[in-house]
Amino acid sequence: MEKKIIATQAAPGAIGPYSQGWVVGDMVFTSGQIPVDPATGTIPEGITAQAHQSCKNVLAVLAGGGAEAGDVVKTTCFLADMGDFAAFNEVYAQYFPSKPARSCVAVKTLPKNVLCEIEAIAAK
Repeated sequence: MEKKIIATQAAPGAIGPYSQGWVVGDMVFTSGQIPVDPATGTIPEGITAQAHQSCKNVLAVLAGGGAEAGDVVKTTCFLADMGDFAAFNEVYAQYFPSKPARSCVAVKTLPKNVLCEIEAIAAK
Protein backbone atom coordinates (compact mmCIF):
# COMPACT_ATOMS: atom_id res chain seq x y z
CA MET A 1 0.00 0.00 0.00
CA GLU A 2 1.33 3.41 -0.96
CA LYS A 3 2.05 5.85 1.88
CA LYS A 4 3.26 9.44 1.61
CA ILE A 5 3.60 12.45 3.87
CA ILE A 6 1.59 15.57 3.02
CA ALA A 7 3.62 18.77 3.00
CA THR A 8 1.89 21.90 1.69
CA GLN A 9 2.69 25.57 2.12
CA ALA A 10 -1.05 26.32 1.83
CA ALA A 11 -1.42 25.31 5.51
CA PRO A 12 0.72 26.05 8.56
CA GLY A 13 3.78 23.85 8.99
CA ALA A 14 3.96 21.39 11.84
CA ILE A 15 5.14 22.97 15.11
CA GLY A 16 6.44 19.71 16.53
CA PRO A 17 7.71 16.25 15.57
CA TYR A 18 4.82 15.36 13.25
CA SER A 19 3.60 15.97 9.70
CA GLN A 20 0.63 17.91 8.34
CA GLY A 21 -0.88 14.62 7.27
CA TRP A 22 -0.52 11.32 5.48
CA VAL A 23 -1.97 9.67 2.40
CA VAL A 24 -2.32 5.93 2.90
CA GLY A 25 -3.80 4.24 -0.15
CA ASP A 26 -7.08 6.06 -0.84
CA MET A 27 -7.28 7.53 2.67
CA VAL A 28 -6.06 10.95 3.82
CA PHE A 29 -5.37 11.64 7.49
CA THR A 30 -4.71 15.21 8.62
CA SER A 31 -3.04 16.38 11.78
CA GLY A 32 -5.04 18.81 13.87
CA GLN A 33 -5.17 22.23 12.24
CA ILE A 34 -5.21 25.29 14.43
CA PRO A 35 -6.21 28.74 13.10
CA VAL A 36 -2.77 30.04 12.11
CA ASP A 37 -2.77 31.98 8.83
CA PRO A 38 -0.07 30.17 6.80
CA ALA A 39 0.87 33.36 4.92
CA THR A 40 1.39 35.60 7.95
CA GLY A 41 1.71 33.28 10.94
CA THR A 42 -0.99 35.28 12.74
CA ILE A 43 -4.03 33.99 14.60
CA PRO A 44 -7.34 35.80 14.10
CA GLU A 45 -9.43 36.98 17.05
CA GLY A 46 -12.60 35.23 18.16
CA ILE A 47 -14.15 31.82 17.60
CA THR A 48 -15.83 32.66 14.27
CA ALA A 49 -12.62 33.86 12.60
CA GLN A 50 -10.61 31.04 14.16
CA ALA A 51 -13.10 28.40 13.03
CA HIS A 52 -12.93 29.74 9.46
CA GLN A 53 -9.11 29.62 9.49
CA SER A 54 -8.97 26.12 10.99
CA CYS A 55 -11.41 24.88 8.34
CA LYS A 56 -9.37 26.50 5.56
CA ASN A 57 -6.19 24.94 6.95
CA VAL A 58 -7.62 21.43 7.18
CA LEU A 59 -9.01 21.73 3.64
CA ALA A 60 -5.55 22.84 2.42
CA VAL A 61 -3.94 19.76 3.97
CA LEU A 62 -6.64 17.56 2.44
CA ALA A 63 -5.98 19.16 -0.96
CA GLY A 64 -2.28 18.46 -0.48
CA GLY A 65 -3.26 14.82 -0.21
CA GLY A 66 -5.57 14.91 -3.23
CA ALA A 67 -8.83 15.08 -1.26
CA GLU A 68 -11.56 17.66 -0.74
CA ALA A 69 -14.28 18.44 1.79
CA GLY A 70 -16.77 16.05 0.20
CA ASP A 71 -14.33 13.17 0.70
CA VAL A 72 -14.19 13.67 4.47
CA VAL A 73 -15.76 10.80 6.40
CA LYS A 74 -14.73 11.78 9.95
CA THR A 75 -13.57 14.87 11.79
CA THR A 76 -12.49 15.47 15.33
CA CYS A 77 -12.95 19.00 16.63
CA PHE A 78 -11.45 20.44 19.77
CA LEU A 79 -12.83 23.54 21.48
CA ALA A 80 -11.24 25.48 24.31
CA ASP A 81 -14.74 26.43 25.50
CA MET A 82 -17.90 24.42 24.83
CA GLY A 83 -19.73 27.75 25.06
CA ASP A 84 -18.39 28.34 21.52
CA PHE A 85 -20.14 25.19 20.21
CA ALA A 86 -22.99 26.96 18.36
CA ALA A 87 -20.75 29.59 16.75
CA PHE A 88 -18.23 26.91 15.75
CA ASN A 89 -20.98 24.73 14.23
CA GLU A 90 -22.29 27.62 12.16
CA VAL A 91 -18.89 28.04 10.50
CA TYR A 92 -18.08 24.31 10.31
CA ALA A 93 -21.34 23.58 8.45
CA GLN A 94 -20.26 25.94 5.65
CA TYR A 95 -17.12 23.88 4.97
CA PHE A 96 -18.47 20.37 5.58
CA PRO A 97 -22.00 20.30 4.11
CA SER A 98 -21.74 16.54 3.51
CA LYS A 99 -22.00 16.08 7.31
CA PRO A 100 -19.13 13.67 7.99
CA ALA A 101 -19.11 11.70 11.24
CA ARG A 102 -17.71 13.93 13.97
CA SER A 103 -16.54 14.10 17.54
CA CYS A 104 -16.35 17.50 19.24
CA VAL A 105 -14.78 17.84 22.65
CA ALA A 106 -13.78 20.62 24.99
CA VAL A 107 -10.16 20.59 26.07
CA LYS A 108 -8.31 22.51 28.73
CA THR A 109 -5.78 24.18 26.42
CA LEU A 110 -4.88 24.08 22.73
CA PRO A 111 -1.52 24.96 21.13
CA LYS A 112 -0.83 28.70 21.06
CA ASN A 113 -3.96 29.15 23.25
CA VAL A 114 -6.23 29.05 20.20
CA LEU A 115 -9.97 28.45 20.56
CA CYS A 116 -10.35 25.50 18.15
CA GLU A 117 -8.55 22.76 16.27
CA ILE A 118 -9.83 20.37 13.57
CA GLU A 119 -8.49 17.08 12.20
CA ALA A 120 -10.00 15.03 9.40
CA ILE A 121 -10.01 11.62 7.74
CA ALA A 122 -11.00 11.42 4.08
CA ALA A 123 -11.62 8.59 1.61
CA LYS A 124 -10.74 9.61 -1.96
